[in-house]
Amino acid sequence: MDASDLEYRARTRSGCIPPELVSRLLEHGHTDVVALQAADGEWFCALAWARLLGERGRQNDALDVLTPYLATGWWTAVEAAAQMLEDWGRIDEAIDIIRVRMEAGHPMALESYTRLLARHSRAAEAFTLLCPHTADPSLAAALVDVAGAAGRDEEAAVLLAARTEHQCSDFPWCCRGLDPDTALGLLATIRERQDRADEAIALLHTSSTTRLDHREQLAALLARHNRLDELRTVAATDDSGCAVRQLARSLEEHGDVEGAVEAYRQAGRPGAYDSGSVVELAQLLARHGRGSEAIEVMRMQADISNGDDWVLRILADLCLAQNNPEDGLAHLDALAATRHGEERWDLYRIRLPLIAAHDGVDEAVTQARTHPESTTWYAASHIAELLADAGRVEEAVTVLEQHASTSSHELASYLIDLGRVQDALALLQLHTLERQRLS
Repeated sequence: MDASDLEYRARTRSGCIPPELVSRLLEHGHTDVVALQAADGEWFCALAWARLLGERGRQNDALDVLTPYLATGWWTAVEAAAQMLEDWGRIDEAIDIIRVRMEAGHPMALESYTRLLARHSRAAEAFTLLCPHTADPSLAAALVDVAGAAGRDEEAAVLLAARTEHQCSDFPWCCRGLDPDTALGLLATIRERQDRADEAIALLHTSSTTRLDHREQLAALLARHNRLDELRTVAATDDSGCAVRQLARSLEEHGDVEGAVEAYRQAGRPGAYDSGSVVELAQLLARHGRGSEAIEVMRMQADISNGDDWVLRILADLCLAQNNPEDGLAHLDALAATRHGEERWDLYRIRLPLIAAHDGVDEAVTQARTHPESTTWYAASHIAELLADAGRVEEAVTVLEQHASTSSHELASYLIDLGRVQDALALLQLHTLERQRLS
């Protein structure tokens, strides 16, 4: 095994059995297959098998499964093993396994090590280790979290305050990434924890006009302290929409559904510039039995956004949830008419579940096959999904077999459902060999 190869395959989900297929195998009772593949370099199989062994009380066997992966020095394997050891209460071993990588200089190990120490009554030690590293954003964030457990908030605040005064000459190189605004946000976290909410709010107001993360932090802080009038004031001038969403969520949590709806409407939503808030408004209405209003909200947004596929997908999903597929189809038909009846596949596919709900799966598949892009691999994927959702998995497999090289994971999942596990594995291994040949 090689750490670089393991990392590439895990990150890209290529040349391996991906986690969703491992779960599929386990759901169908194929633990023996997962165990064999774990011993053959399949990381996601190894991880799932080790966890399962741990749950069965076979902790040492679980660690044996991970040993070949740990031997490569691959950080993901180290972190997974440490997490298992911690979950089993074997804290010293978890600390040791991370410490070794930290001493070897792994760039992610210090944060993991210090957070682990802090979780197990060694926060003061963790704080001391982190103090020299406040210029690193992730380590500075760890310092803030650890400081609370160590009772050293004020020391952390002094370190961060010094960073807020730094004048960047060549961001991010001159300050290694921890710019003054980021330091302000971390300092605000400490002040809130010290019950100095007014100071935290003042700090966030300093830079919240430009930093989206600070706007979100300020809105959440105001909501936590039930300062809804101030949150309304912020929402009125926040064109990012995050304060509006936080206000609406807070009002809903307090049982004021109408107030939450009004928060969106007063802010000028739905509107072309904050589709996210529009979606949340529609979801809010749907959650409270106001499905027709939710559909109307998304229909208005679909008109404004002029055919954004993700907006149309949400509209279609709402229509399906309300058992009203004809409304979704009518909107898609009207949109297609403005384009002389032409729809690219990423829009056309949105209508397929609506057709299936209205006229049946066979009609949806028939119509799908009339589209100019119906012979592509991506169209085959959506047609197969329609069939599989209707319980017609063998037909889904037939559709995808023509595109096995580009739809290997999806095809393998259906093969597993049919009990054709060896066929699924052979398909994935062939895909792996092809990738290795091309590389």
